[in-house]
This record gives sequence, structure tokens and C-alpha cells, in this order.
Amino acid sequence: MYRSLVFAASLLSVARGQLVGTEQTETHSGMTWQSCTAKGSCTSKTGKVVIDANWRWLHVKGGYNNCYTGNEWNTTACKDNKSCATNCAMDGADYKGTYGITASGNSLQLKFITKGSYSTNIGSRNSEFTFDVDVSGLPCGLNGALYFVSMDADGGLKKYSTNKAGAKYGTGYCDAQCPRDLKFINGEGNVEGWAPSVNDANAGVGGHGSCCAEMDIWEANSVSTAVTPHSCSTIEQSRCNGDDCGGTYSADRYAGVCDPDGCDFNSYRMGVKDFYGKGKTVDTSKKFTVVTQFIGTCNAMEIKRFYVQGGKTIANSASTIPGVDGNSITTKFCDQQKAAFGDKYTSKDKGGMANMAKALANGMVLVMSLWDDYYSNMLWLDSRYPRDKNPDTDLGSGRGDCETTSGAPADVESQHPDATVIYSNIKSGPLNSTFG
Repeated sequence: MYRSLVFAASLLSVARGQLVGTEQTETHSGMTWQSCTAKGSCTSKTGKVVIDANWRWLHVKGGYNNCYTGNEWNTTACKDNKSCATNCAMDGADYKGTYGITASGNSLQLKFITKGSYSTNIGSRNSEFTFDVDVSGLPCGLNGALYFVSMDADGGLKKYSTNKAGAKYGTGYCDAQCPRDLKFINGEGNVEGWAPSVNDANAGVGGHGSCCAEMDIWEANSVSTAVTPHSCSTIEQSRCNGDDCGGTYSADRYAGVCDPDGCDFNSYRMGVKDFYGKGKTVDTSKKFTVVTQFIGTCNAMEIKRFYVQGGKTIANSASTIPGVDGNSITTKFCDQQKAAFGDKYTSKDKGGMANMAKALANGMVLVMSLWDDYYSNMLWLDSRYPRDKNPDTDLGSGRGDCETTSGAPADVESQHPDATVIYSNIKSGPLNSTFG
């Protein structure tokens, strides 16, 4: 599902097989962010952005022949997972020319479709975290996401001797969907059992997936937004096998070590339809600031959201769903929401808020992305989902104003190739230090 991911590998508490090619120099763009100790007392820091390994050119070692073309592997170079790591190299990236990624000062712009010289790329991944965002150019069917995952800070370089690329080349990705579309996991190829996608010419599903805790700070377009913690019983990155992975890519969505659904707060879904969108309380036709606070620890942790726009601080909308209280994510809120909506509740089985708090305390990697959805057309974010539900009687099925016919990748890619999202002015610090 993730078409392209950008890691900001030096933010927050982040520290420090795949062979490396030499045809394209890997030059990381700098991006500044701020570490705050109190309101008005922030220090600028400089980090780097790096494109995820999954979307890089992968070619035969010492040559130019592709190891992966479209959604199929080169069966000569990649007879199995281990030989693929030995025979193939991932190369550096032309961030702007190929991927439409532009970093300048404290901002990062991700362009949806970029036509390069050799290819067309589609898409571009107790404290307070704040950023400015412009989603005015994101229509139905697109998701400009900013989130944290518990991947290894070095991309798995120390753990796996066959991984020669590491964080510099964006290796080691994982999330709570335990994605099986990754070309390399744990320093080996994901060739064995690979099945090309039937509707995505560039993707497929392999025999392994890569799991870890995920905190979705921001999944949004100009119509809808959601903040969602995804807990895992195994917090750090781990490799899974086949349909036992669970998540979007497996026959049994709930078979794995992670909670694929999470416990989301989407204002529209929680009954307030005039809060977020163009011309609404949070006006998405203009830039605004998103503030996320993590208050307390373990199962008592609360995830609280504010917005700042036009000089005004806007509290998150409160739920109007009968039996569901509040405007923040807590264990009580999740208990009530899952009961009211009749949704499967796997978060507690995977450690709930306690494991999410532990993942945050351990340090996570920031991912910024822009993607379209070949699995469900992004209807789970901005429309009625599942489609056969009636929002008037099936609580929680209404998620945004988009039509159920919207969001098909073929339509989004042809009609909105210039769609963009801009993230800027990232800050992290103690409560109430980064805004106001």
C-alpha cells in the first residue's frame, strides 16, 4: 500500500544483504526541526531524509540489469531469498528528479507523481510533537501520512550481516500491517512465494512480512484525517511468515503480532462532520499546525490532539457517538468505541496503550509519505467503509464526504498527478512547549 516512504532518521530519540550500487550517488537532503524545553525555548537541529529501500533501483551487482521489474523478480539473479541478497544491489536516489521529494529549511514537499528520465514514480512515511501541514492539494483517495514506527535506527545493519546498505539507503522498514510487499527483509530478498499484484503493476506480496509497533500521528487528505495507535505484542521489528503475518496483505487480517486496525480518532467518524475539511472549523484549504500530546504512561497514557490555525488554538472535536466519550484516545475511549461500532478489538490482545507507550519511550523512526490505496481506495479514511454499510444505522462506517466510487488509484493517478503535501516546522518537547 505504501507507494513511497521518506524517513527522517535523526528526529526524536532515533540514534545512529542488500548490496550497495555505485551508479547513482546517495546524497541526503537536510531538514531542520526543533527540540523544545519550554514554550518559546526551542533549539534548531538538522536531520536527513532518506527514501525507503523498497522504491529504489535494484539491479544486478556490477551491472545494469534489473533484479526487479514491474512486479516480478529476475529469476536468474534471485533464485531464492539468500541469493538475491548476494547478487543484487540497491542504488542511490535522485530525490527530486525521480521521486518529487524536495527538502528546504524546515519543510519537506512530497509530490504524488514524478516523471523521471527512466521511470514514473507514484507517491513518495510523555511529550508533545508538532508540525505544520498543507493538505490543500490532496483530494479523495490520497493519504499524506506522517507517523512513527519501531524499526531499527540503523536499518538492521548490525543485526543482519548480509545487509550492507543500512539506514543510509532506507532499509529495515516495518509497520503494524506487517507488510509483505517489501523486497528485502532482515538482509534477505523476499523472493520465495512472491505473487505479483493483480491490480498494481509495481507491487506484489512475498512469503515474509516485517512487523513492528506503529503510531499514526497523521493520516489525512483535505477531506478527512485520523490519528491512530497500532500496538504490537512484539514491539521491535520482527519478520513473519505468510498469512501468519496478518494485516492488509494476508488472508487472516488478525493473525499476526500487531493490531492492524488500531484505535482511531477521526472526527467525521466520531459524529462531527463540520470539524475538518475545506471551509470547516479546521480549514484544510490553508496551512495549519497539528499538535499531538502523549500524557501519562502504560495503560493510562492519553493521546491528545490540538490544531492551531489563524492564531487560534482549536481543541479536537468531542465524540457525539452515543456511549463514546471524549476528544482524545485513551483505553476507556477505545473500549467504548469498539463496543459502539461493533469493530473487532485486538488492541488489548497486543498490549494496548501500555505497549504503545513502551514503543514511544524506546524511540521510534519518523516516516513521511504520500500514497494511494490499491486495496480499498482509501475509503476507510475518507468515505463510507465498508461500502455495504449505512452510516445512518451502522455507526462508525461514515468516515468522510468522499463518494464510495472515489479513490480508485487509476483515477487518482490520472486526474491528480500534481497532488502534493508539505510538512514543515517540526518540533518536539515537553507538554505545551511547541505551540501557543
